[in-house]
Amino acid sequence: MRPWEQDPILAVDRLSMRFGGLVAVSDVSFRVGRGQVTAVIGPNGAGKTTVFNCITGFYKPSAGRLALSHGAAPSPSELDALTRTGRAAARTRKGGVFLLERLPDHKVASAARVGRTFQNIRLFSGMTVLENLLVAQHMGLTETGLLSPAALLNLPSWRRREAAAVERAKTWLERIHLIHRADDPAGDLPYGDQRRLEIARAMCAQPVLLCLDEPAAGLNPRESAALNELLLSIRDADATSVLLIEHDMSVVMGISDHVVVLEYGRKIADGTPEEVRTDPRVIAAYLGVEEDAVEAIEAEVGV
Repeated sequence: MRPWEQDPILAVDRLSMRFGGLVAVSDVSFRVGRGQVTAVIGPNGAGKTTVFNCITGFYKPSAGRLALSHGAAPSPSELDALTRTGRAAARTRKGGVFLLERLPDHKVASAARVGRTFQNIRLFSGMTVLENLLVAQHMGLTETGLLSPAALLNLPSWRRREAAAVERAKTWLERIHLIHRADDPAGDLPYGDQRRLEIARAMCAQPVLLCLDEPAAGLNPRESAALNELLLSIRDADATSVLLIEHDMSVVMGISDHVVVLEYGRKIADGTPEEVRTDPRVIAAYLGVEEDAVEAIEAEVGV
């Protein structure tokens, strides 16, 4: 059994997404290993972002199950039992499990603790760098997302929460080397710094699974290397599982433990970076050749 199959934090089973008569994702299954970096790659239009949107609650899938576990993954019988109840979450002997396809979109982030960044940066450009990180913690500060009496009365309990949020934000600014820009508008940062700030903002919400949509897009080689270092530290130091979409193969092959490849909404490969790198179906997909040319590619790469 592969490492990502032994204890998956996320089990994607037979995921499909249709938009009218268009099938964007068809019967896709894969596992995201706990404490691992998993990359989803594929040519443009392969369905990668649609898969992400289903996992993070932006889309409700047409079919399939998205089971995220806190603590050790549930047994198949426990998971099937939850599915039959019609509920979206349950406690198990080993922790908790959430069926993301059944959760309201805001609960995917707040209850299941799935964090996300986007291909197009979505910082609050008029807010300061520090304020962007505090905004990410508003649910933890207010419990329900609404202003509480403790905040209105400035009670000690509120001040403690506020101080903890500021401290967490400062810690992340130090980790991404932006503490000296804490009071500057986020929109004034260079592009690469904005990318790292967006990741830090997602991490301030303390997700168990961090989903990154093309985090290396637009970065130069030096910035990509810094991104690799940051993502590996998130995996190792924060024990946060990472799921990313990425076109930069230097990032994918440099930090991924597991790679899933999509083409035309279907999974065509699933394995280690080295296995995927030499898979003739993957090479054919990226070169844009027809299926009947795969044998020629196999011969070319010596498979």
